[in-house]
Amino acid sequence: MADKNILGQEILLDKFEDPRGNLTVAEGLTGIPFPIARAYWVTDVPGGESRGGHAHRQCREFIVAVSGSFCVTLDNGRERHTYHLKRPWQGLLVETGVWRTLEDFSSGAVCLVLASLPFDESDYIREYDDFQKIYGNR
Repeated sequence: MADKNILGQEILLDKFEDPRGNLTVAEGLTGIPFPIARAYWVTDVPGGESRGGHAHRQCREFIVAVSGSFCVTLDNGRERHTYHLKRPWQGLLVETGVWRTLEDFSSGAVCLVLASLPFDESDYIREYDDFQKIYGNR
């Protein structure tokens, strides 16, 4: 594990190199510090577009660039940090109460997100002003 701060934590997953192709493993409660309840992926993001733009009240997420690259900017209400994800064996742990924005997708990038909870719309904070009211005074 590397680069732990209050905004996010980069985690290296187990990677097994083989001349026939590499294998990377993501296991809940082993490499990823929560049980995995949901997986989703984002593809075909047009140039100049961004994704995310929200925070979660209870759901934790682990974000991986399984192909290509993109940037993830995390904001805890006081400070921001941008991570460049570009290796399929390296992911970013995003805790609750952290605003995330994904941008600068390379052509053909695939963003995989492993989530600690099933989808629940009430868990999302989708307006930045609302996020600031809840988390801006930490």
